Amino acid sequence: MHQSLPPIPPTDPPELFTWEFATDPYPAYAWLRENAPVHRTKLPSGVEAWLVTRYVDAKQALADPRLSKNPAHHDEPAHAKGKTGIPGERKAELMTHLLNIDPPDHTRLRRLVSKAFTPRRVAEFAPRVRELTDHLIDQFVREGSADLIHDFAFPLPIYAICDLLGVPREDQDDFRDWAGMMIRHGGGPRGGVARSVKKMRGYLAELIHRKREALPDVAAPGEDLISGLIRASDHGEHLTENEAAAMAFILLFAGFETTVNLIGNGTYALLTHPDQRTRLQQSLAAGERGLLETGIEELLRYDGPVELATWRFATRPVSIGGQDIAAGDPVLVVLAAADRDPERFADPDTLDLSRRDNQHLGYGHGIHYCLGAPLARLEGQTALATLLTRLPDLRLAVDPAELRWRGGLIMRGLRTLPVEFTPRGRLVPPA
Repeated sequence: MHQSLPPIPPTDPPELFTWEFATDPYPAYAWLRENAPVHRTKLPSGVEAWLVTRYVDAKQALADPRLSKNPAHHDEPAHAKGKTGIPGERKAELMTHLLNIDPPDHTRLRRLVSKAFTPRRVAEFAPRVRELTDHLIDQFVREGSADLIHDFAFPLPIYAICDLLGVPREDQDDFRDWAGMMIRHGGGPRGGVARSVKKMRGYLAELIHRKREALPDVAAPGEDLISGLIRASDHGEHLTENEAAAMAFILLFAGFETTVNLIGNGTYALLTHPDQRTRLQQSLAAGERGLLETGIEELLRYDGPVELATWRFATRPVSIGGQDIAAGDPVLVVLAAADRDPERFADPDTLDLSRRDNQHLGYGHGIHYCLGAPLARLEGQTALATLLTRLPDLRLAVDPAELRWRGGLIMRGLRTLPVEFTPRGRLVPPA
């Protein structure tokens, strides 16, 4: 087992949300856990919020019904509302989705969408994920080098979620372009990001309209998620067209960026922990999947794709970790800090793919637990297993110090991941 050196916490209160912090936030989080586990800070947007960093407090906060997901409970001025990390979300028609609502609306919408993420549906989707994975690797396998973010980790989940939603294959490259603009430039309200959000929103509204018009004339309606949402709303579930479009948008956005980061962060962690990577390759060569399954959970814990859980707002005075929080205050649960809490995880700064006691919070906890987690796990396991099998000598093409992490409040992921390997032949003919 690779023994990582534990991060050295700063001796003074750390400076948060700098580029240096984005590269390695874990020393700062260690300081906060020890000295100010529920810490009030000013965010880059200017909004003041509470950061919850200890595991026990984080788990409590994620399931606390007194912490609402609805930004209407925030007492900041109107210009500060809606900043939850989803580009274009200040548009009212995009606000009604699972990340921004509470029961009973949350219960109703989640019940409708959950039908697309049952174990049976995810298992049925596995061959398509394997097909996409091999096809993407075939595009660069002869080159001997690639940027695993741009060439692999990014397109895999975007095409997969488009298939799940029912976006026609001929339109999926447009979605890749629009999503690429958002993931490269974050949630800025201007320029290309805003145009991409507008195009994606307009396309989804049109697609929903087309599918609704077509469904009565189809003997066996499609099994895609958008068709399912339309059928539900047409049979008394009271799902408005705006709700359907917002739901499709958030599933597309949240469903791909988390998986991009899972694949990117996970591959990077394996490449910088060669003993763990070798153990996994040997396990895969022997036809065993146990280490792959525990390994994905460990990669989610060690350097997961979501650094901070999306916003919560106190609906009344509440105490977390002994800290009194006023009604209306924003609360951000720092998943990355909680998942390295030494009070919960033995040797938390050590990457151990065989770790068993691993109830991490990488996909949240409580009623807002990530709905797409089973699909993301499938994509992550398939991507890493296929990469390590087809490109056994995969290695970083740059010094780790040269890599840059995307700025942002919620997600944690690399901008690029340049790699090298021995050129190999294609596995499947081009589609």
